[in-house]
Amino acid sequence: MGHPAALTTSKYGVSKKEVLKACISRELLLMKRNSFVYAFRAFQLVVMASITMTLFLRTNMHRDSVADGGIYMGSLFFSIMMIMFNGLSELALTIWKLPVFFKQRDYFFYPAWAYALPSWILKIPISLVEVGAWVFLSYYVIGYDPNVGRLFKQYLLLLAVNQMASGLFRFIAALGRDLIVSNVFGSFALLVLIVLGGFVLSHDDVKKWWIWGYWISPLMYSQNALGTNEFLGESWKHILPGSTEPLGVSVLKSRGIFTEAKWYWIGFGALVGYIILFNFLFTVALTFLKPFKKSQPTISEETLKEKQANITGERTVTSSTANSSATFSASKSIGNRIGTGNVDIVAESKLNKKGMVLPFTPLLMTFDNIRYWVDIPQEMKMQGAQEGRLELLKGVSGSFRPGVLTALMGVSGAGKTTLMDVLAGRKTGGYIEGIITINGYPKKQETFARVSGYCEQNDIHSPHVTVYESLVYSAWLRLPIEVDSAKRKMFIDEVMGLVELSPLRGALVGLPGLNGLSTEQRKRLTIAVELVSNPAIIFMDEPTSGLDARAAAIVMRTVRNTVDTGRTVVCTIHQPSIDIFEAFDELFLMKRGGQDIYAGPLGRHSCHLIEYFEGFSGVSKIKAGYNPATWMLEVTAMVQEEMLGIDFSAAYKNSELFQRNKTLIEELSVPPPGSKDLHFPTQYSQPFVSQCLACLWKQHLSYWRNPSYTAVRFFFTLIIALLFGTIFWDLGGKTSQRQDLFNAMGSMYAAVLFIGVSNSSSVQPVVSVERTVFYRERAAGMYSGLSHAFGQVAIEIPYVLVQALIYGVIVYAMIGFEMTATKILWYLFFMFFTFLYFTYYGMMAVGFTPNYNIASIVSAAFYGLWNLFSGFIIPRPRMPIWWKWCFWACPVSWTLYGLVASQFGDVQDKLETGETASQFVINYFGFRHDFLGAVAVVVVGFAALFAFMFGFAIKVLNFQRRNKCIKKERGQTK
Repeated sequence: MGHPAALTTSKYGVSKKEVLKACISRELLLMKRNSFVYAFRAFQLVVMASITMTLFLRTNMHRDSVADGGIYMGSLFFSIMMIMFNGLSELALTIWKLPVFFKQRDYFFYPAWAYALPSWILKIPISLVEVGAWVFLSYYVIGYDPNVGRLFKQYLLLLAVNQMASGLFRFIAALGRDLIVSNVFGSFALLVLIVLGGFVLSHDDVKKWWIWGYWISPLMYSQNALGTNEFLGESWKHILPGSTEPLGVSVLKSRGIFTEAKWYWIGFGALVGYIILFNFLFTVALTFLKPFKKSQPTISEETLKEKQANITGERTVTSSTANSSATFSASKSIGNRIGTGNVDIVAESKLNKKGMVLPFTPLLMTFDNIRYWVDIPQEMKMQGAQEGRLELLKGVSGSFRPGVLTALMGVSGAGKTTLMDVLAGRKTGGYIEGIITINGYPKKQETFARVSGYCEQNDIHSPHVTVYESLVYSAWLRLPIEVDSAKRKMFIDEVMGLVELSPLRGALVGLPGLNGLSTEQRKRLTIAVELVSNPAIIFMDEPTSGLDARAAAIVMRTVRNTVDTGRTVVCTIHQPSIDIFEAFDELFLMKRGGQDIYAGPLGRHSCHLIEYFEGFSGVSKIKAGYNPATWMLEVTAMVQEEMLGIDFSAAYKNSELFQRNKTLIEELSVPPPGSKDLHFPTQYSQPFVSQCLACLWKQHLSYWRNPSYTAVRFFFTLIIALLFGTIFWDLGGKTSQRQDLFNAMGSMYAAVLFIGVSNSSSVQPVVSVERTVFYRERAAGMYSGLSHAFGQVAIEIPYVLVQALIYGVIVYAMIGFEMTATKILWYLFFMFFTFLYFTYYGMMAVGFTPNYNIASIVSAAFYGLWNLFSGFIIPRPRMPIWWKWCFWACPVSWTLYGLVASQFGDVQDKLETGETASQFVINYFGFRHDFLGAVAVVVVGFAALFAFMFGFAIKVLNFQRRNKCIKKERGQTK
């Protein structure tokens, strides 16, 4: 028998107690690192509480009529809304942690309950603080019943609401497992809870087929409990003239709220039950649900054949390590090598010049004594660094020539990517000094962007277009206007053959690591996107990073083919294998601190490089079969410099090689006789109209192929329309009571707010992804920021129009508003422009913030304000004079003004109070029918304003962390 220790006797490595302690410790650490989110949530509540308590200020709050009680009821409803919405961030926080949880759960790190319990229990102290900030700030300032017991009962109930909402959103996150899906579920859940909570639609008007929804809505129990807690207090016990019951009871009855005091404890007990239920369901979902599987990346025909060949033993691809070489016979050879004095033929006997349909002028680049500084980062200042500037490049010089493949290498922190960014003009910050020439003329970034390409390491592309469409788009915007469509298509086909992307012509690009192209295929697409602009100089930032030996071989073959067309190609490269390293013609080597220590030819089997460094006394000889790239970095490390007493940078500056390079730089820095400097009549290849059409074309394809955004939005709208139609069935035509008008306005308020917020939230991740692509395309000089903004803004119009028609037609007919052409068109008009300005607002929020997460937080703050000042919770005539300007500045208030005034502003039916519906709308809400034209103009104006601000943000702001450069002109001294 085996040893007892060889067999496991428990499912988990430690006891349940230890598992729970570990999960608690981990959750506390995560909460500490997410402290900004919790601090911002509390701050947001304090700000909103300050606004709310001055809006519902006790000096303006009276207890003289049932209508006064309605204002108090509105303030209680808004309190519940704020506390519930504050728990919405739990959804995103939970989603972000799920991938790690699923992995650890499947490896039996811990059971689901041990993960779920700390997520719930440890958030309770945060709820205590957040709810306390709201209640203790606002309770007495608003003027609720002064009994201190009712103060703490309100605090206790809102605490239960907060915990219930957090549990609900955690459960929805675990159920959805995807941010977009969960956001839709979360919005839908909130909508149902609020509409059936008893405030938007009175209990007495809930249809019999929806009454079950009223009884299961946690918000109903919250509303009833808070209502009875307030309106059964001493402040509301006086009886008005002509009434037989206390004012508080009359207020409760008018809004369909129960009048027994026991409903406080029934409501509180129900909320506690929901807290336990939602957290239990959260645990169940974590226990049994599996993560969504990732889509398989596209596999090209070539790759498939290679894999089949590997299986049958025809070919073997061996992974390379630092000490062993990867074979380039994984597929075709790299191609002919073109050097400067050293020719190393690695493979095919024939040089096939590809991609030469369009002529180009070969360009050479020289750079002399390049220095680059940035301001001392704040983190370094905190560690004691002195004020001033940090020098990242210290007088580096060299040249890049046509048909020569140059490797830019160095240890981490050497400044190789910094140098490439400086030479390519991609730095957005810092201070540059030195001389850079193109064919002997001083480099001008405006013209240089038109003749150069830059392949970023991150392979950023629009995910919902195909490989061919990506190339068509790039060529359309970057090739000269003289190139006709037929020649452009021919050139694109040539480039696809050059980089071996023809088998992937119709494949969708997809998102990195999730779907679409594999990493190696994305690298080749990145190169192709730059090649179709027909550049003479191409910079590549680590083209083989993250690839295995076979994929790296394919990419380097593509790079080699590109060089063989006579272009100037420079690559930063990190830890290459022997074969990849020897595919380069020349090397530019840097050491930590931004200093050059070698610039010259490699030679066959890196003989020139090895000869140079072995010439230093004490440098160890390279072993047979050892990787020259690895050896080179080892012998030039700072530790070796200290041991040998050599400064390789100073030694290089004193070497014959450096003098030869300086002489070459001086020769190449003089323009050839009869040559002309680069000049283009316009900043961009295409006129503004063509830029707009190209951007719109790509956005059209992206939207059409993104059903998770477009189709889900339509489906969500359809479901809400049917939901509202059945909830508010036939209430639009009733105008005999004030509550009928409140119900009709409630349907408008809920639809505008929830569909609008859903539009705004769902568009933000889409715009955020496209903005990342935009930064690359703008840096390449493809188009102006306004063209991109136009495409993004214009493509939303048809989708929002369809959305407004889906909602408007269904709801208008089912609710039973007056069937006249004028009123139908007014309803559709306001719905369309409201959904549109919400969408544009979401886009604008992304434009003015660094990332999607901050945009969603900032947006949420404004949603709360728009909700508060919409005119539904508290009508404009009842607002204090110092807050009325917020009503006029709130887009939602104008929408509700237009919807209510167009439907009821001219209705002369008598209400139970004796006044007509149109008089009530004027007296209570302040909405006048004769002001409709102005309201329509303002609603259109909000859409135009948000669209314009988005375009302004895209054009002016740049959140890419490369800082704006200040370049010193040629010949200018420091």
